[in-house]
Amino acid sequence: MSDNKVIPIRPVNERSAHITQGKSRAPNRSMYYAMGYQESDFSKPMVGVANGHSTITPCNSGLQKLADAAIEGIEEAGGNAQVFGTPTISDGMAMGTEGMKYSLVSREVISDCIETCVQGQWMDGVVVIGGCDKNMPGGLMGMLRANVPAIYVYGGTILPGRYQGKDLNIVSVFEAVGENAAGKLSDHDLHEIEKRAIPGTGSCGGMYTANTMSSAFEALGISLPYSSTMANPHDEKRNSAKESARVLIEAIKKNIKPRDIVTRKSIENAVAVIMAIGGSTNAVLHFLAIAHAAEVEWTIDDFERVRQKTPVLCDLKPSGQYLAVDLHQAGGIPQVMKMLLGAGLLHGDCLTITGQTIAEVLKDVPDAPRADQNVIRPIDKPMYAQGHLAILKGNLSPEGAVAKITGLKNPVITGPARVFDDEQSALQAILDGKIVAGDVMVLRYLGPKGGPGMPEMLAPTGALIGAGLGESVGLITDGRFSGGTWGMVVGHVAPEAAAGGTIAFVYEGDSITIDAHRLILELNVPEAEIARRRALWQAPAPRYRRGVQAKFAFNAASASKGAVLDNY
Repeated sequence: MSDNKVIPIRPVNERSAHITQGKSRAPNRSMYYAMGYQESDFSKPMVGVANGHSTITPCNSGLQKLADAAIEGIEEAGGNAQVFGTPTISDGMAMGTEGMKYSLVSREVISDCIETCVQGQWMDGVVVIGGCDKNMPGGLMGMLRANVPAIYVYGGTILPGRYQGKDLNIVSVFEAVGENAAGKLSDHDLHEIEKRAIPGTGSCGGMYTANTMSSAFEALGISLPYSSTMANPHDEKRNSAKESARVLIEAIKKNIKPRDIVTRKSIENAVAVIMAIGGSTNAVLHFLAIAHAAEVEWTIDDFERVRQKTPVLCDLKPSGQYLAVDLHQAGGIPQVMKMLLGAGLLHGDCLTITGQTIAEVLKDVPDAPRADQNVIRPIDKPMYAQGHLAILKGNLSPEGAVAKITGLKNPVITGPARVFDDEQSALQAILDGKIVAGDVMVLRYLGPKGGPGMPEMLAPTGALIGAGLGESVGLITDGRFSGGTWGMVVGHVAPEAAAGGTIAFVYEGDSITIDAHRLILELNVPEAEIARRRALWQAPAPRYRRGVQAKFAFNAASASKGAVLDNY
């Protein structure tokens, strides 16, 4: 924390002095009186509530009750709540369509919304509430830019669906499509799975991107303990939202700001937790962007450094057995953090939004997980000795690429390239049985500039798993993967094809090697031949020339830099 002195909220607070002092006092107050403010309200902090509620997606359709609880908490703690909205895109609904290209774009739009409202209205603090994947990194990036006291309230995970005695989640549907296409699942069963996989409100239930980012935010200290794995329908989620608002009012009094919390050491804590829980590949992209917003030095190579010393402790989907609700019952993120802290893998002196350090927050958490559960493994009996998000480099990815290697018997393959310049034709080739064991699929022109928007490839990867090819077919892309993806897959290949990366020069039938043991991604073609192909290559025309997609494509940095728009 930059200033440990406890300061009065008003009238000393510099951000809201314009309401109570100076020549602008009368017109400024008049606007507030129009909204029902009383004279006494002008001595209270003005606290934003960035509300991601929408009926677009089940991830966000349960957020209004949390916003209402936060408003209650702010007012009961002596603040004024100022509510504004943020948008969302449902990755699950947009997957496989042109709409998926707006998903990563929405991260930037959300961060812009929060920065604009908080700064434009000169708010004293902000509660950010979100559920779907990009709500969280977008929310935190906006919080870091504005850098007023802030807390993140995650909307909560979904409860599992159920069919034929098995738990279901969103990825069950994508894999069922592949099973159906391979003749392993009837049309009737596919339809029943589709109807039952999502039983209500909340974010996708495995350790996919939303739950990964919420867990990481808890590890950062920008969300309350245990809040990241609560289920949206449960009362404890609403209670946590209200408590978050109360904690924020105290943080405003103490002037605890996001950049006091999000430091190099706390990002390392968050990444260690991501590795320990088997989190999403998207966390790499988002934490590069978060570090950029915080002006913290953090590179793609730091993920590999943390991976090599951090074990995977949790048996969670997509490559494991359990869901986020099971992790919550087993002790949640605090239990995972306490084990990492005991092993010397966390920085216990990092500040949290509560004003306590990480070590103080975890003081009463048991050193070891309970013996009556299998979700969290003991530190000396991990799922895997090292983390699961490997950074691969080579002539195909000199800036780096991200491979998710948990659940694979042997994360090494050399095979012929099957090249696709779009997702739809790649998916159709899988469904038509044209992809066989030993192939390495190359999906390109899907990066930040090329997509544009770096769409996720859950439909092709889900189809590969459903067809029984998850371990025997490689897939590389300059696009992204869903947090629900697993298999012999490598994403975020950088530089991307649209920027003239080597992935643009792969020809059908070329030999490609993916080797997660040696951290290599190689096109097995002589450098002279690659240079010849590069000389012949022409960049494709932009897919969009107006609007948000055109702006994103023009400004987006490489995936190895977080695909941020302000890397000037």
